[in-house]
Amino acid sequence: MPAYTGSGPYCYTHSLRMVIGPSAPPPGVVETLTGSPFGAQLIGGSLPLFDPFGWDPEIGLDTAVGLLGRSCERSAGGTAEEALERLRAACARGPVLVGPVDMGLLLYRPGTPAPGEGDHYAVVLAAGGGTVLLHDPHGHPYATLPARAFADAWRAESVDYTDEPYVMRAGFTEERAVDPAEALRASLPGAVRWLEGRGDRPVPRGTLGGAAALEALAAQAERGLDARVRGLLAEFGVRLGARRLADAAGSLSLIGLEKAAAAADEQARAVGALQYPLATGDDEELASLLRRAAPGYRRLRDALTAEA
Repeated sequence: MPAYTGSGPYCYTHSLRMVIGPSAPPPGVVETLTGSPFGAQLIGGSLPLFDPFGWDPEIGLDTAVGLLGRSCERSAGGTAEEALERLRAACARGPVLVGPVDMGLLLYRPGTPAPGEGDHYAVVLAAGGGTVLLHDPHGHPYATLPARAFADAWRAESVDYTDEPYVMRAGFTEERAVDPAEALRASLPGAVRWLEGRGDRPVPRGTLGGAAALEALAAQAERGLDARVRGLLAEFGVRLGARRLADAAGSLSLIGLEKAAAAADEQARAVGALQYPLATGDDEELASLLRRAAPGYRRLRDALTAEA
Protein backbone atom coordinates (compact mmCIF):
# COMPACT_ATOMS: atom_id res chain seq x y z
CA MET A 1 0.00 0.00 0.00
CA PRO A 2 1.26 3.56 -0.67
CA ALA A 3 2.48 5.51 2.33
CA TYR A 4 0.20 8.31 3.49
CA THR A 5 1.23 11.84 2.60
CA GLY A 6 -0.90 14.91 3.13
CA SER A 7 -2.05 17.33 5.76
CA GLY A 8 -2.07 16.53 9.44
CA PRO A 9 -1.49 18.16 12.85
CA TYR A 10 2.25 17.49 13.17
CA CYS A 11 3.07 20.95 14.51
CA TYR A 12 6.06 20.17 16.75
CA THR A 13 7.51 17.73 14.21
CA HIS A 14 7.36 20.24 11.35
CA SER A 15 8.66 22.98 13.64
CA LEU A 16 11.62 20.84 14.68
CA ARG A 17 12.40 20.02 11.05
CA MET A 18 12.34 23.72 10.17
CA VAL A 19 14.90 24.65 12.83
CA ILE A 20 17.14 21.67 11.95
CA GLY A 21 17.07 22.58 8.26
CA PRO A 22 17.73 20.57 5.08
CA SER A 23 19.39 17.67 6.90
CA ALA A 24 16.25 16.89 8.92
CA PRO A 25 14.74 13.43 8.40
CA PRO A 26 11.25 13.10 6.89
CA PRO A 27 8.30 14.06 9.11
CA GLY A 28 7.24 10.46 9.68
CA VAL A 29 10.65 9.53 11.04
CA VAL A 30 10.80 12.56 13.34
CA GLU A 31 7.30 11.85 14.67
CA THR A 32 8.24 8.24 15.36
CA LEU A 33 11.34 9.39 17.25
CA THR A 34 9.16 11.44 19.61
CA GLY A 35 7.54 8.20 20.83
CA SER A 36 4.03 9.45 20.09
CA PRO A 37 2.77 6.43 18.08
CA PHE A 38 3.39 3.91 20.83
CA GLY A 39 0.23 3.92 22.89
CA ALA A 40 -3.07 5.57 23.77
CA GLN A 41 -4.26 7.25 26.93
CA LEU A 42 -7.48 8.38 28.56
CA ILE A 43 -6.35 11.32 30.69
CA GLY A 44 -8.21 11.59 33.97
CA GLY A 45 -10.52 8.89 32.68
CA SER A 46 -12.18 11.27 30.23
CA LEU A 47 -9.79 12.87 27.69
CA PRO A 48 -8.78 10.42 24.92
CA LEU A 49 -5.50 10.89 23.05
CA PHE A 50 -3.68 8.52 20.72
CA ASP A 51 -0.29 8.86 22.36
CA PRO A 52 1.30 6.87 25.19
CA PHE A 53 0.40 6.85 28.88
CA GLY A 54 2.25 9.77 30.49
CA TRP A 55 3.58 11.15 27.19
CA ASP A 56 3.30 14.78 26.08
CA PRO A 57 4.84 16.86 23.27
CA GLU A 58 7.48 18.39 25.55
CA ILE A 59 8.79 14.91 26.35
CA GLY A 60 8.58 13.93 22.69
CA LEU A 61 10.44 16.97 21.41
CA ASP A 62 13.35 16.58 23.82
CA THR A 63 13.57 12.88 23.00
CA ALA A 64 13.70 13.46 19.25
CA VAL A 65 16.29 16.25 19.58
CA GLY A 66 18.60 13.94 21.52
CA LEU A 67 18.12 10.94 19.24
CA LEU A 68 19.00 13.11 16.24
CA GLY A 69 22.33 14.04 17.82
CA ARG A 70 21.30 17.63 18.45
CA SER A 71 21.26 19.91 21.45
CA CYS A 72 19.43 23.16 22.07
CA GLU A 73 18.85 25.76 24.75
CA ARG A 74 15.41 25.43 26.34
CA SER A 75 14.17 28.36 28.40
CA ALA A 76 10.87 29.46 29.91
CA GLY A 77 9.20 31.74 32.42
CA GLY A 78 9.52 35.39 33.35
CA THR A 79 7.22 38.25 32.44
CA ALA A 80 5.89 38.83 28.95
CA GLU A 81 8.39 41.65 28.46
CA GLU A 82 11.30 39.48 29.60
CA ALA A 83 10.19 36.61 27.38
CA LEU A 84 9.87 38.84 24.31
CA GLU A 85 13.33 40.27 24.94
CA ARG A 86 14.71 36.73 25.28
CA LEU A 87 12.98 35.84 22.01
CA ARG A 88 14.40 38.88 20.21
CA ALA A 89 17.91 38.03 21.33
CA ALA A 90 17.57 34.38 20.28
CA CYS A 91 16.15 35.27 16.85
CA ALA A 92 19.27 37.34 16.17
CA ARG A 93 21.17 34.03 16.19
CA GLY A 94 18.67 31.92 14.23
CA PRO A 95 15.11 30.56 14.14
CA VAL A 96 13.44 29.71 17.46
CA LEU A 97 11.04 26.85 18.15
CA VAL A 98 8.28 28.22 20.39
CA GLY A 99 5.58 26.34 22.23
CA PRO A 100 3.38 25.19 23.51
CA VAL A 101 1.21 28.16 22.60
CA ASP A 102 -2.58 28.54 22.74
CA MET A 103 -3.61 27.98 19.13
CA GLY A 104 -6.87 29.83 19.66
CA LEU A 105 -5.00 33.06 20.47
CA LEU A 106 -2.95 33.16 17.27
CA LEU A 107 -5.04 36.00 15.86
CA TYR A 108 -4.01 35.62 12.21
CA ARG A 109 -6.08 32.42 12.18
CA PRO A 110 -9.75 32.84 11.16
CA GLY A 111 -12.20 32.27 13.99
CA THR A 112 -9.94 33.62 16.69
CA PRO A 113 -9.79 34.59 19.48
CA ALA A 114 -10.90 31.22 20.81
CA PRO A 115 -8.93 30.64 24.03
CA GLY A 116 -8.26 27.02 24.86
CA GLU A 117 -8.70 25.76 21.28
CA GLY A 118 -5.59 23.60 21.55
CA ASP A 119 -1.85 23.48 22.07
CA HIS A 120 0.48 24.29 19.20
CA TYR A 121 4.13 24.83 18.20
CA ALA A 122 5.64 27.17 15.62
CA VAL A 123 8.96 28.70 14.52
CA VAL A 124 9.68 32.38 15.13
CA LEU A 125 11.90 33.94 12.48
CA ALA A 126 12.17 37.48 13.83
CA ALA A 127 10.90 39.50 16.76
CA GLY A 128 11.41 43.23 16.71
CA GLY A 129 9.67 46.55 16.21
CA GLY A 130 6.64 45.32 18.10
CA THR A 131 5.97 42.45 15.65
CA VAL A 132 6.65 38.71 15.63
CA LEU A 133 7.25 36.95 12.30
CA LEU A 134 6.75 33.20 12.27
CA HIS A 135 6.26 30.07 10.24
CA ASP A 136 3.15 28.35 11.57
CA PRO A 137 3.18 24.73 10.32
CA HIS A 138 -0.62 24.66 10.36
CA GLY A 139 -0.63 26.37 6.98
CA HIS A 140 0.60 29.90 7.70
CA PRO A 141 4.12 30.70 6.40
CA TYR A 142 5.42 34.16 7.24
CA ALA A 143 2.53 34.97 9.56
CA THR A 144 2.79 38.12 11.69
CA LEU A 145 1.36 39.15 15.03
CA PRO A 146 1.78 42.14 17.29
CA ALA A 147 4.31 41.10 19.91
CA ARG A 148 1.90 41.50 22.84
CA ALA A 149 -0.76 39.43 21.08
CA PHE A 150 1.81 36.72 20.41
CA ALA A 151 2.84 36.78 24.08
CA ASP A 152 -0.79 36.20 25.09
CA ALA A 153 -0.82 32.98 23.04
CA TRP A 154 2.69 32.02 24.13
CA ARG A 155 1.69 32.23 27.81
CA ALA A 156 -0.11 28.90 27.18
CA GLU A 157 -2.40 29.25 30.19
CA SER A 158 -4.84 26.69 28.77
CA VAL A 159 -2.22 23.98 28.08
CA ASP A 160 -2.54 21.29 30.74
CA TYR A 161 0.82 19.55 30.31
CA THR A 162 2.99 22.53 31.21
CA ASP A 163 3.00 24.99 34.07
CA GLU A 164 5.68 27.11 32.39
CA PRO A 165 4.83 30.12 30.21
CA TYR A 166 6.92 31.29 27.27
CA VAL A 167 8.72 28.03 26.48
CA MET A 168 11.21 28.22 23.64
CA ARG A 169 14.10 26.21 22.21
CA ALA A 170 16.94 27.98 20.42
CA GLY A 171 20.57 27.52 19.46
CA PHE A 172 20.16 24.11 17.80
CA THR A 173 23.56 22.46 17.37
CA GLU A 174 24.60 19.16 15.81
CA GLU A 175 26.66 17.36 18.46
CA ARG A 176 27.18 14.23 16.40
CA ALA A 177 26.15 12.98 12.96
CA VAL A 178 23.22 10.54 13.20
CA ASP A 179 21.44 9.06 10.21
CA PRO A 180 17.69 8.35 10.43
CA ALA A 181 18.12 4.57 10.63
CA GLU A 182 20.57 4.88 13.53
CA ALA A 183 18.22 7.24 15.37
CA LEU A 184 15.28 4.88 14.85
CA ARG A 185 17.20 1.89 16.18
CA ALA A 186 18.23 3.89 19.24
CA SER A 187 14.58 4.81 19.84
CA LEU A 188 13.31 1.22 20.07
CA PRO A 189 13.86 0.62 23.82
CA GLY A 190 11.92 3.80 24.51
CA ALA A 191 9.10 2.70 22.20
CA VAL A 192 8.80 -0.58 24.10
CA ARG A 193 8.72 1.26 27.43
CA TRP A 194 5.92 3.49 26.19
CA LEU A 195 3.94 0.48 24.97
CA GLU A 196 4.38 -1.09 28.39
CA GLY A 197 2.89 2.02 29.99
CA ARG A 198 6.09 2.98 31.79
CA GLY A 199 5.97 6.77 31.54
CA ASP A 200 8.02 8.39 34.30
CA ARG A 201 5.97 11.54 34.84
CA PRO A 202 2.91 11.92 37.09
CA VAL A 203 -0.48 11.67 35.40
CA PRO A 204 -3.89 12.91 36.56
CA ARG A 205 -5.81 10.55 38.83
CA GLY A 206 -7.87 8.05 36.85
CA THR A 207 -5.67 8.14 33.73
CA LEU A 208 -5.59 4.86 31.79
CA GLY A 209 -3.23 3.70 29.07
CA GLY A 210 -3.15 1.27 26.15
CA ALA A 211 -5.85 -1.38 25.94
CA ALA A 212 -7.46 -0.23 29.21
CA ALA A 213 -7.86 3.29 27.80
CA LEU A 214 -9.62 2.05 24.65
CA GLU A 215 -11.84 -0.36 26.60
CA ALA A 216 -12.93 2.46 28.92
CA LEU A 217 -13.57 4.74 25.95
CA ALA A 218 -15.67 1.98 24.36
CA ALA A 219 -17.79 1.83 27.52
CA GLN A 220 -18.29 5.59 27.31
CA ALA A 221 -19.37 5.26 23.68
CA GLU A 222 -21.96 2.65 24.62
CA ARG A 223 -23.48 5.12 27.08
CA GLY A 224 -23.40 7.88 24.46
CA LEU A 225 -20.23 9.80 23.77
CA ASP A 226 -19.86 13.29 25.23
CA ALA A 227 -20.06 15.94 22.50
CA ARG A 228 -16.71 17.47 23.46
CA VAL A 229 -14.98 14.08 23.33
CA ARG A 230 -16.61 13.28 19.99
CA GLY A 231 -15.44 16.59 18.53
CA LEU A 232 -11.88 16.10 19.77
CA LEU A 233 -11.66 12.60 18.34
CA ALA A 234 -13.41 13.34 15.05
CA GLU A 235 -11.59 16.58 14.28
CA PHE A 236 -8.16 15.80 15.70
CA GLY A 237 -7.50 12.62 17.64
CA VAL A 238 -8.26 9.81 15.21
CA ARG A 239 -6.56 11.28 12.15
CA LEU A 240 -3.50 12.09 14.22
CA GLY A 241 -3.38 8.67 15.86
CA ALA A 242 -3.79 6.81 12.58
CA ARG A 243 -1.09 8.88 10.88
CA ARG A 244 1.34 8.41 13.75
CA LEU A 245 0.94 4.65 13.55
CA ALA A 246 1.20 4.63 9.76
CA ASP A 247 4.41 6.64 9.99
CA ALA A 248 5.72 4.29 12.67
CA ALA A 249 5.02 1.37 10.32
CA GLY A 250 7.04 3.04 7.57
CA SER A 251 9.87 3.88 9.95
CA LEU A 252 10.05 0.35 11.35
CA SER A 253 10.09 -1.07 7.84
CA LEU A 254 12.96 1.30 7.01
CA ILE A 255 15.16 -0.49 9.56
CA GLY A 256 13.99 -3.98 8.59
CA LEU A 257 11.54 -4.71 11.42
CA GLU A 258 8.84 -6.08 9.16
CA LYS A 259 6.74 -7.84 11.81
CA ALA A 260 6.65 -4.75 13.99
CA ALA A 261 5.90 -2.64 10.92
CA ALA A 262 2.98 -4.92 10.05
CA ALA A 263 1.64 -4.66 13.61
CA ALA A 264 1.87 -0.85 13.48
CA ASP A 265 0.13 -0.78 10.10
CA GLU A 266 -2.64 -3.05 11.41
CA GLN A 267 -3.16 -0.72 14.37
CA ALA A 268 -3.16 2.32 12.08
CA ARG A 269 -6.01 0.74 10.12
CA ALA A 270 -7.89 -0.05 13.33
CA VAL A 271 -7.60 3.53 14.56
CA GLY A 272 -8.40 5.03 11.15
CA ALA A 273 -11.59 2.95 11.00
CA LEU A 274 -12.96 4.90 13.98
CA GLN A 275 -13.44 8.07 11.92
CA TYR A 276 -16.66 7.09 10.13
CA PRO A 277 -18.72 6.00 13.14
CA LEU A 278 -17.48 9.07 15.03
CA ALA A 279 -18.61 11.40 12.26
CA THR A 280 -21.97 9.67 11.78
CA GLY A 281 -22.76 9.23 15.48
CA ASP A 282 -22.84 5.43 15.37
CA ASP A 283 -21.65 4.90 18.93
CA GLU A 284 -22.49 1.20 18.96
CA GLU A 285 -20.15 0.57 16.02
CA LEU A 286 -17.59 2.91 17.54
CA ALA A 287 -17.54 0.91 20.77
CA SER A 288 -17.13 -2.33 18.82
CA LEU A 289 -14.20 -0.94 16.80
CA LEU A 290 -12.50 0.47 19.90
CA ARG A 291 -12.62 -2.96 21.54
CA ARG A 292 -11.22 -4.49 18.38
CA ALA A 293 -8.36 -1.97 18.40
CA ALA A 294 -7.56 -2.35 22.11
CA PRO A 295 -5.24 -5.42 21.87
CA GLY A 296 -3.27 -3.89 18.98
CA TYR A 297 -0.83 -2.03 21.20
CA ARG A 298 0.07 -5.28 22.96
CA ARG A 299 0.67 -6.94 19.60
CA LEU A 300 2.90 -4.05 18.57
CA ARG A 301 4.83 -4.30 21.82
CA ASP A 302 5.31 -8.05 21.40
CA ALA A 303 6.50 -7.64 17.82
CA LEU A 304 8.92 -4.89 18.75
CA THR A 305 10.27 -6.85 21.70
CA ALA A 306 10.86 -9.91 19.51
CA GLU A 307 12.60 -8.02 16.69
CA ALA A 308 14.41 -5.15 18.41
